[in-house]
Amino acid sequence: MRPRLADVARMAGVDISTASRVLRGETNQRIRDETRERILKSARALDYSPNTLAQGLRTSRSQTLGLIVPQLDNPVFASAIRGAEKSSARHGYSLLIAHRESGATDAVYHRLSHGNRADGLLVASLDDDRLLREELESTHTPFVLLNRQLPGSPYCVVLDSRAAATIAVDHLAQMGHRRIAHLAGRPGGFNAGERLAGYRDGLKRHGIPFDPKLVAVAGYTAEGGADAMRSLLALKPTAVLGATLVTAAGAMAVLHEAGLQIPRDVSVMGLHDAPVATMLYPQLTSVKMPTELMGEIASDLLIDLLNGGTPEPVAPLAPDGLVVRASTGPAPR
Repeated sequence: MRPRLADVARMAGVDISTASRVLRGETNQRIRDETRERILKSARALDYSPNTLAQGLRTSRSQTLGLIVPQLDNPVFASAIRGAEKSSARHGYSLLIAHRESGATDAVYHRLSHGNRADGLLVASLDDDRLLREELESTHTPFVLLNRQLPGSPYCVVLDSRAAATIAVDHLAQMGHRRIAHLAGRPGGFNAGERLAGYRDGLKRHGIPFDPKLVAVAGYTAEGGADAMRSLLALKPTAVLGATLVTAAGAMAVLHEAGLQIPRDVSVMGLHDAPVATMLYPQLTSVKMPTELMGEIASDLLIDLLNGGTPEPVAPLAPDGLVVRASTGPAPR
């Protein structure tokens, strides 16, 4: 028999209304943290999931969040989706996922926000600030941004991409590399700027002059990484830092085609980590980022907003650390 809210309340030793408020994600300061945790533990132990349809009928809400991502085949966004699913399920919400490529003119924001389909939006977007602001403000729907900032919009959860890029350059410089190329994101993008700044921070720390010729725009695709790497081959970098795992993979393919050995001739690494990094040849060195945690925190933040809360801004999430594999080695002599 399916567990009921009353069963959760009984196991946690609280009344039904208190259990209901906690499981709806309400931010009630009168409920002690230990009581809240006891209720959540009881719900997990009983495998209790709220009847979201009934809740929606009572509150005129759909009990659904919309999550919009620009790339479905990027492991970074797959990880963020897992985190958002974890949070939304914990609070009794469903998660509706939509794909919208950068610069697209479709009405995905309106499709999700209108007709009571989604109470709020989690948005990962590569669009420029002006377009994104126009799209989001026209929906009149609460939103939280994932891994980007938008002037005047305080609710965002971002990764510390600047610190991650510096960690990567540190690793390469400590192995003697001085001609370190960077496969950059789209010019003008928030994260592209942060990664480039971190790359330059790392060079400066090790006394390596910044050479703009060693920076090539790759965007966020394997094809972009491959094209950028081809444009850099004549400059003979000894190491390459991809802005993402995907662009690093594209660069590796071009190096193989050119008859260069990784890492004997050129070391390669990327920002972000995923199981696919171990399937490349050689396995890719990376800087692991808390992308799943980012999705989880963003969903928590949005649900807090929907329940009338005024959450504090979230500090950038620090990298999880360097993951050294076989694609990086000492600089060639």
